[in-house]
Amino acid sequence: MIESISPKYQMDIVQKINASLFEQFKSYEDVEAYLSKWHKEEQEWNNFWENFQFYYKDEAKKKIDATKTLHNVDGGTLLKIAIDLGIETPDYIPSIPTFKNELKSSYETASLTFEKAFRDVETDPSLAVGLANSALESIIKEILKDSRINVTWSKNETLTKLIGNICKAFGLQSNGDLPKEIKTLACSLINAGKAIEGLRSDKTEFHGKTDGDLMIKDAVYAYFVVNATTTVGLFLLNFYKSNYPPVNKSETISDDELPF
Repeated sequence: MIESISPKYQMDIVQKINASLFEQFKSYEDVEAYLSKWHKEEQEWNNFWENFQFYYKDEAKKKIDATKTLHNVDGGTLLKIAIDLGIETPDYIPSIPTFKNELKSSYETASLTFEKAFRDVETDPSLAVGLANSALESIIKEILKDSRINVTWSKNETLTKLIGNICKAFGLQSNGDLPKEIKTLACSLINAGKAIEGLRSDKTEFHGKTDGDLMIKDAVYAYFVVNATTTVGLFLLNFYKSNYPPVNKSETISDDELPF
């Protein structure tokens, strides 16, 4: 996956990283300090290696030339830096921008959890999978808190049960007016939830593992799970907003509650 980052994409992401660096860290000194944390070097008596070189705009080396420095960083590291800075990477996680905006508006806990999952995809794939599962659980629980949704559920339920309950509440399998294909997709949502929860429970460190256990260590699988979580989460959020629009509290005030 990393090797597929095109030169054109790298050129674009360098500009975004450069702008974000000075927006977040302000000074040349802090930008250099941040990039130095991504810098690696090995030195032996007759050999020196570093993963990228620093360039400066002045002879005193007080002002880092961030753009030129970034242009000699490999594509994989560029992608990791972009994710760490919160820069959207639509070619790798397509629905992230929309999903993140949806969460920030009304789902603070899920938003923070998903942000962490998004940033850990490359550096800690196992953790990213577990956090994606937790974010989806938080979203569904927030939706199910709506008193207009008539379904019995418990705060202790895990993702598989939660998705089953929300599909039941939304009538995705029982509504006779829906095409059978939609009902099939509803079954797929439940199966996706089971798979994500299964990975979290059995293939990550969330529940504790021993040396012989199979673990998710490849970022490509973490991308897959985070993308799947995004797709499922966006559908549930959009269906909820469409079928359960926010109640205008001013419209629910009776005459007896008026202060005059």
